[in-house]
Amino acid sequence: METILFLAHPEADGTLAKSALEALGAARAFAAGLSGANLAVGLVGGEIQRAADPIAGCGATRFLGVAGPDFGHPRYATDAAAAESLARAAAATLVVAPATSRWNRVLAGVAQRLGGAIDSHVTGLEVANGRPSASRWFYRQRMEGTLTRTVRPWFFLVEPGCAAPWTGAAGRTVVESVSVALDGPHRRTTVTGVKAPPADEQTIRPDARLLLVAGAGWTKKQADGQMHGAEAEQLILDFLRRTQASLGSTKSLVDLSGEGQAVLACLSHLNQVGQTGSTPRHPKGLATCCHGEEPHTVGWRFISERRAVNLNPACSWAQGKADVLYVADAFAVLRRVNELLAARA
Repeated sequence: METILFLAHPEADGTLAKSALEALGAARAFAAGLSGANLAVGLVGGEIQRAADPIAGCGATRFLGVAGPDFGHPRYATDAAAAESLARAAAATLVVAPATSRWNRVLAGVAQRLGGAIDSHVTGLEVANGRPSASRWFYRQRMEGTLTRTVRPWFFLVEPGCAAPWTGAAGRTVVESVSVALDGPHRRTTVTGVKAPPADEQTIRPDARLLLVAGAGWTKKQADGQMHGAEAEQLILDFLRRTQASLGSTKSLVDLSGEGQAVLACLSHLNQVGQTGSTPRHPKGLATCCHGEEPHTVGWRFISERRAVNLNPACSWAQGKADVLYVADAFAVLRRVNELLAARA
């Protein structure tokens, strides 16, 4: 009989993020498919009651928690100790957690301490012939594989956007406190503060409804024979502020800095989408000044509606890679769209 532990940490406001609720939904479905399986919840944070109460109706048989000032901020030593203690207290054989930066850097070490195994970038949890299995993509989403293991405990880091988030009635949850023995080395790393850009300067928004991808064409010579990099950046940033869209980039654009060419200051390799970048899961995507070759579009396969703006009607976006192709100047299009958005504000 399997015991599934859903592992999560609250956000800065004390609530669970959407990615955590998605992992919880996957864990519940996993437990339902395994005969006789039990579901437990494990929470780690400075204060966890606000995170536990909204998921009181998730069907878990136990709610376990590690709380206190030592666990309020991400730190490998304390997070690993907390996750290990929760897994032992729950006698977990399967551990499901969202693939957040906090868990991504910790749980491999926890699996090693417990003599178990871990799989990251998991996109699906299933039960086949009464046995648990996990699916994930390989080679930049070109091949999908299904994994089974006999070793326990088995940890899963579930990618955001791959499961429906759990929704249900809130309630009052009694959380069993799990003690974690900490000493000096556990507290050697200290958090002195957080530096973050203002909200209107944030360009990567995983939960945005729209992804705007900028290609190298923004930095090339335009119809007047001149480059307009400053105007391109302003148009893109204005659009992002007005729509709260997320910003992506092709590899060719972010690599221009290495070639000594002008680049858009708002972009970095973190914005890169495609075969060598991220694979976004936004409902809609709009590619602008992109050549649309396979290394870029392979990262778009999970976007539901794909559109592109390109002056070339024969570009590869028109060859079945986009649902709609606008044959137009991206500068003119975005300039006009920003004017219409400003008029509606």
